[in-house]
Amino acid sequence: MTGPAATDAERRAPGGTTPPAPAGSAPHAVPPPAPWVRTRLRATPLSALLGAALAFVAVLLSAALPRAMDRGTDQALRSFLEARGPAQTSLYVTARPRYGEESAKNLDEVLGTLLSRTAPGFAVAPDGPVHGSSAGARPLGNRGLAAPDGVPPQLGLHHLRTASGHVRLVEGHWPGAPGPTAGSPIPVALSQSAAKTIGIRVGMVLETTTGRDLTTMKAQVVGLYSANDEAEDYWTDYTCLLRACLNMTTTQPPSAFWRTEALVGAEALGRLPEWGEGDNRDFWRIPVATGTLRADQLPSTVKAVASYLGGPTATRLTAETGRSDLRLTSRLPEQFALAEARRQAAAPLAAMGPAGVAGVAFVVFCLAAGLTGDRREAELRLLLARGGSRAGIVRRLLAENAVTVLPAAALAAVLAVVLLPTPRSAATVLAASAATLLALLAVPVRAFVLLSPKRPPGPRRRLVAELLALAATAAAVFEVRSRGVAPAGAGVDPLLIAAPLLLALCGGLLLARLQPALVGALARAAGRGPGLIGFLGLARAARGTGGRARPSVLPLIAMLLAVTTGGFGATVLASVADARSGAARATVGGDAQVSAPNGTLPEALTKAAAALPGVRSSVKVWSDDNVFLYGTKAGSTQISVVVADPVEYARLSAAAGIGRFDPALLAAGAAGTSGAKVPALISRDLAEDDTSGFQLRLDNGGELKLAVVGVVDGTPARPGAKSTTVVLPAPQVLAAVPQMGLPNTWLALGPVDQHRLEEAVRSADPAGAQERYRVQTSSAVVAELGSDPLQRSAERLFWASLAGAAGFALLAVLLTLVRAAPDRAALLARLRTMGLRPRQGILLILVESVPLALSAALGGALLAAGAVALLGPALDLSTLVGTRVPTGLQVLVTPVLTQALGLAALVAGAVLAEAAISGRRQITTELRAGDQR
Repeated sequence: MTGPAATDAERRAPGGTTPPAPAGSAPHAVPPPAPWVRTRLRATPLSALLGAALAFVAVLLSAALPRAMDRGTDQALRSFLEARGPAQTSLYVTARPRYGEESAKNLDEVLGTLLSRTAPGFAVAPDGPVHGSSAGARPLGNRGLAAPDGVPPQLGLHHLRTASGHVRLVEGHWPGAPGPTAGSPIPVALSQSAAKTIGIRVGMVLETTTGRDLTTMKAQVVGLYSANDEAEDYWTDYTCLLRACLNMTTTQPPSAFWRTEALVGAEALGRLPEWGEGDNRDFWRIPVATGTLRADQLPSTVKAVASYLGGPTATRLTAETGRSDLRLTSRLPEQFALAEARRQAAAPLAAMGPAGVAGVAFVVFCLAAGLTGDRREAELRLLLARGGSRAGIVRRLLAENAVTVLPAAALAAVLAVVLLPTPRSAATVLAASAATLLALLAVPVRAFVLLSPKRPPGPRRRLVAELLALAATAAAVFEVRSRGVAPAGAGVDPLLIAAPLLLALCGGLLLARLQPALVGALARAAGRGPGLIGFLGLARAARGTGGRARPSVLPLIAMLLAVTTGGFGATVLASVADARSGAARATVGGDAQVSAPNGTLPEALTKAAAALPGVRSSVKVWSDDNVFLYGTKAGSTQISVVVADPVEYARLSAAAGIGRFDPALLAAGAAGTSGAKVPALISRDLAEDDTSGFQLRLDNGGELKLAVVGVVDGTPARPGAKSTTVVLPAPQVLAAVPQMGLPNTWLALGPVDQHRLEEAVRSADPAGAQERYRVQTSSAVVAELGSDPLQRSAERLFWASLAGAAGFALLAVLLTLVRAAPDRAALLARLRTMGLRPRQGILLILVESVPLALSAALGGALLAAGAVALLGPALDLSTLVGTRVPTGLQVLVTPVLTQALGLAALVAGAVLAEAAISGRRQITTELRAGDQR
């Protein structure tokens, strides 16, 4: 043996000495043996480059997927908490004022102590805390102030320590020191909007009515201010400091009154208890910085917040501030629990894609190792025969792989870290290390198996392995079906993730046993025909290449894994989209809605809305919640009445999936005749009553006798309503009750654009469109439901995983073609000498590869549908949908077939490209070299 396979023992004589130089030649030194790794890489540069590229892609995906998941969960947590607003994500601290010792300095000192205990578990939001002191509202006795129902307005007093930085003075001056006596007015500053609403001017002295202590307090308005930004988080709990708030009394019937609050200076802190009459408190609101929270650190953050609110930290704060009545509250623990439950609910679905990619990648590495082992089997056996040991050969192969794999893996890991920055690295290191080890050890392990002593064939071993895989699959599916998905807080459910992969594995093993027999039968049938291309291609597909008895099962398993996980994930996403659309229609009552909660819709508005592009059908609805139905068990019952055109309303109900009915039921009845009954559909809670005497008394004075013709479960005009409902036909009702007037709701079906609908409403009524009318479209609701970063992250991760799985499956097919290339080239060369045309050669390759692609596509589609049918009832998609939906997943044909046929077409294209590019060159080489086999 020469070249790199030569060893020092081969260059020495049997006695261990260097052979003597031939006579007449000058002696010269024996050159040292060439380095193994360098020689091998120079001999097969393309193979080394492809191995490095495969390792690079595998490690890049392995390192990137956990980082993408980490970024998605962090973003979802922060977005979820940010959407809740500072009222839900702040720590609230309150205490009774220190009578006689109240000062601005003490309030600031308490705040400093509270802030000192927030780190390191959580940080304070950049907007900063809000703190001060407040006094409860008291009614004002001044004449001429606005009083909607005769109830005088109320005024509360606040001292905010940092308010001056968030408002600007528009009139007067800031409050200063109060008067020298207890009865002197307290200087206050009022918002300009509240002063205009209630009728207060600068300089006015506001007097309270007599309280429980029979005293009268006065406040003098010395200035008016306006907020720099009313939407600022600073004003979240203090909206009545910016405008007058309309409140309702607790009396029956309730009465409306105005309530507002004014700012006082630090000098008036001692006077606030007099104004509040015991309703006084010092307060500190500490907003938590949600933008810095991390999902992996959420348990420690939860513990830190719990300690702050009612644990050791709270005890220390009480002692350090000297406030024994310090009360700490927050809604953060509830929000943390909701966020963690959402993450845990989405985690199993998000992990299925990466698990499928990992399974397909593992199969691809096994195929690559098998291809390398086949190509180098003769060389490795020669080394073993020349005295090499299996361990030594494996070490050399390991060193050879390390030179190409380790630099590519390091580059891929660094690239993943740079492209997807995240503070967590443990999962990245673990996944990248696993992929690197797989790429590094695949070929050495295959070589060790090849060089091991051959054991006698054992068909029972394969049968036992297949039965074990089948048993594991059945156990996983049974367990998931029995107990459902692991509950929130239990982490990613391994059974739910492993079940689709195990189903794909069992399907691959079953197809591997069935495919040779089925394809062989097709080959025999094709052999009876006149052509030979179909018979030869199918015959080669029915048996293995290179002396194998059957085709390799690995490419089939790779494609089945890709199709099964892709079809299952696509079904999940399609079901999420359908459920989101259904929930949006149920919320809107159709695809579009314009309503006037406190009025009616002009004719011009409904005509303009019905003429918009995309509107397929529309209906005008008269609805009233203040209607009494007489003749029930209780004598009279307050109900909701919906009046609409029966045909259009039935079409709307069917599309929205709420309260379907046959419009012919409402067509009966003599409209407008004296004593005639109007056909009516009633809700199920009225069906048990004696309906013969039902009579409606409308809010506008009209009366109708009803003839109940059916029962409905809900109505689109009142989506989500729990009240008793009656649906009436518009023609009969309008004829019997002319004073019904114009409708107050317009509903439509079709892809209506939200902005166009709003513009149409504004054009029809420019003066009060924003205040009078409510505009909704299902497309806007769908966009709102799907705006959660948790959902978008899961969807992006699935599509990325699907692309990776499809790429690896395609690579598995290409490796199979390359593995069979020498045998196929020899066959085509022989057939070329017998008159085979080039196009027939390409057709032969396609026919040979079609069974693999079709069986994988059809088998994968069936397995994906089976996985959905078996595992779907245990899945809850509410987190991904954005609202509560029924648990379960239905089999959808379109997404499953799309994934299966798409991958089959991709494989067919790859086979055709490989045949066209490399087939002719291989045939030419064989024809020149002659048949050496």
